[in-house]
Amino acid sequence: MSEENGTKKHLYFMGICGTAMGSVAAAFREAGYRVTGSDAHVYDPMKSFLEGQGIEILNGYKAENLPDDVDIFVIGNAQSRGNPEVEEVLNRKLRYVSLPELLREQVLRGKRNFVVSGTHGKTTTSSILTWLFESSGRNPNFVIGGLPGNLKQGARFTGSDFTVLEGDEYDSAFFDKRSKFIHYLPEVAIVNNIEFDHADIFDDLKAIKRTFGHMMRLIPDNGLLLLNGDDQNCLDVYAKEGHAPGKTVGFGESCDARITDADYGIDETSFTIEGERYTIPMNGEFNVRNAAMAITAARFGGLEPDEIRTGLTSFLGIKRRQEVRGVTDRNITVVDDFGHHPTAIRQAIIGLRKKYVGARLWAVFEPRSNTTRRKVFQDTLPEALRLADAVCVAQVARADMLSEDERLDPDLVMETIREGGTPAFYEPGADAIVERLEEEALDGDVIIVFSNGGFDGIHDKLLSRL
Repeated sequence: MSEENGTKKHLYFMGICGTAMGSVAAAFREAGYRVTGSDAHVYDPMKSFLEGQGIEILNGYKAENLPDDVDIFVIGNAQSRGNPEVEEVLNRKLRYVSLPELLREQVLRGKRNFVVSGTHGKTTTSSILTWLFESSGRNPNFVIGGLPGNLKQGARFTGSDFTVLEGDEYDSAFFDKRSKFIHYLPEVAIVNNIEFDHADIFDDLKAIKRTFGHMMRLIPDNGLLLLNGDDQNCLDVYAKEGHAPGKTVGFGESCDARITDADYGIDETSFTIEGERYTIPMNGEFNVRNAAMAITAARFGGLEPDEIRTGLTSFLGIKRRQEVRGVTDRNITVVDDFGHHPTAIRQAIIGLRKKYVGARLWAVFEPRSNTTRRKVFQDTLPEALRLADAVCVAQVARADMLSEDERLDPDLVMETIREGGTPAFYEPGADAIVERLEEEALDGDVIIVFSNGGFDGIHDKLLSRL
């Protein structure tokens, strides 16, 4: 597939420095394609990563950037009409696709595709499942939205029959508003949970459930749909749209694959599912659920319990999922977590409570995602944050782009948290939060930073100043 008429197929990625775009571009380069691209914000670490892969990057979007020998232009979902390169592609009637469409046509057709979806846990579950296939010698293709510790890259194409994909419900491109996972040709689909998110493109929970239902329609009769049996939204959608065989996974008595006898330790958890005992090097109920989904999918893919046990014990986790960034001289631990939804924040805090028993826990949050910047989580966000012992919240990112009526009210968030007796501080940004924690943090505290962005380098600032 990487060659056409004896020459390397040339892919041009528009928005190549995005996390998914960059990882997939590098994987295609490694698989033998010629890859170039452009972006409006060419900076490290993605710049160095791509250049290290031998990929030429153009800084800025210009019509004259477009090479004449490109076979396929890949347009990222951050691009829109008015982009000079988009307009040139359209005017010249050149061949263009979205990133999910590229994956479907160049990688996924004819493969055993395992698509991991849900509001939470996609990256962890897909990373565990990929590692189970990898450690057992299946050499899988994969596309994951994070950086798995065992794999050192977010995407790889090997030609294997097995492919693991993190299946996002976000839209594909300006010209294709369907969810990404609609393109992924699932033989097996995991639905970890279904909640409202992505308020910028979905009107309500009903719209979210509708798109998950569309994905469920695509699973063949010889495939399998794995559902969170403890999540009523998952059960509702399957009852309406479940044409393929389904299997529920969870703690409830009615689950087909029931999780029992969970023994939570500080750094590991053991549990039983379908008569087999497994141990994962992580804590927290949500990680048990993620691992249980991966185990059940791996068994359907042909792995034996002993192969799975070996893979689980050597799993190294994922960057930005409860990742310890460092410990200061005052024994203050700084933890990085991608959590930006109240449910994910709540689960992370509960899990860290079990790991750092007796320590005072700070939750530092940046309202940066398109949903947390809005009033959608006005009530549930403070309920999650106040599970910590103290809270710092930064100003709403890009607040001027939202009207007051739709924008999150941080003052009300602070008031709600304080009403429960939890100290809460609202600060302009990372530097002000660091100054606040210099005054308030005590020796031995644990600070968990929740953000889906870089948060102005707050982790390193905390480590150097505390």
